[in-house]
Amino acid sequence: MADRSPIWHPFTQAALVGPAIEIESARDSTLVTPGGRRILDAISSWWVITHGHGNPHIARAIAEQAGVLDQVIFAGFTHEKAERLARKLLALAPYAKHAFFSDSGSTAVEVALKMAVGAWHHRGQRRHKIIALEHGYHGDMFGAMAVGNRGTFNAPYENMLFDVARLPFPVAGGEQHTIDALENALRREPNAFAALILEPLVLGAGGMLTYTPNLLAELANICRSHGIFLIADEVMTGFGRTGTMFACEQANVTPDLLCLSKGLTGGFLPMGMTLASEEIYEAFYAEDRARTFFHSSSFTGNAITSAAALANLEIWESEPVLARIAAISAHHKTRLAALQSRREVAETRQMGSIAAIELNVADGGYLAGLGPRLQRFYLENDILLRPLGNVVYVLPPYCTTPTELDRIYDVIEESLELREA
Repeated sequence: MADRSPIWHPFTQAALVGPAIEIESARDSTLVTPGGRRILDAISSWWVITHGHGNPHIARAIAEQAGVLDQVIFAGFTHEKAERLARKLLALAPYAKHAFFSDSGSTAVEVALKMAVGAWHHRGQRRHKIIALEHGYHGDMFGAMAVGNRGTFNAPYENMLFDVARLPFPVAGGEQHTIDALENALRREPNAFAALILEPLVLGAGGMLTYTPNLLAELANICRSHGIFLIADEVMTGFGRTGTMFACEQANVTPDLLCLSKGLTGGFLPMGMTLASEEIYEAFYAEDRARTFFHSSSFTGNAITSAAALANLEIWESEPVLARIAAISAHHKTRLAALQSRREVAETRQMGSIAAIELNVADGGYLAGLGPRLQRFYLENDILLRPLGNVVYVLPPYCTTPTELDRIYDVIEESLELREA
């Protein structure tokens, strides 16, 4: 046991798995071990890699910035990379007027929740309640856990999480139930709720569940008519995953707060961003220092991370990224159509570059016994896929080729026989 790694890995039960696989290098869609084994990254290394591992444009920008300015306190100071990045992001989401930097998706959500509640407080209304969508996931910090679905991920901390009103997930044909639930909650307590938070169009960790742009637009309209804020958590769905830069675009929705991370730097470095409306910013803008937004992390606005994010956006401006996403989307459609007829498959779902195959099992959900067996099988075949229980999903980097996609789907088809094992 002396050579056992001291690292405590995330979302990993060490008592049930062997040593972690060491990765020495990566390029495009491929991970390489010290022994030369090549593993195809079919989930963008937890949904963060957009243009591919080791993209030379982003790598160059990071190296150049590291030799000029690494880090400076962001309270009362700024730098050129952060200023340019904020302006570029706000141009992509013109309904937002201010950009708040942080360091992860969870913190981007925490910031949004604090801004929403704080804005009402500074306007003289104590609105502390949040509404969230059933099966949602928003991160692992306490505020993010509170607005996420209650269950396996956060059960030990249940008594420490604040109460949240839940809307039933809008299953196909049952969208009106979700709409009515939101209307009823806001009518029952017209001055209690600060905001509705949701993942637009696709719920990631909840099983890659999808719903329609029309439903998203209707929920946004209800928020407007009742005067509560809308928080769009696009940590996973942002930067092209659903087929548009942001998922909200497909519903013509303008959230009051937009949370970004993951693909923000092309997957190179951790960064969070919360884009806020003028209305929310103005609630904190005052000569009274007590109305300051008291939130930060030590690396807020880091210069190297900002340079990576800028380089990512430059790729979006100069290369046909949406065309690459459209090609992946079309490939998903073709291969999913063939899988849908399999008796092992309960349902297939797809939105942009995201595809999901839900398998028929007796013990569905994140802890489904089939999940670990599937994951082992995929790795034995040099494919990185990490099923969400009985839901196998494919969420590849945008550089993934048709040949690589076919290889992924061929292995998935082969794995369906494991359902009977």
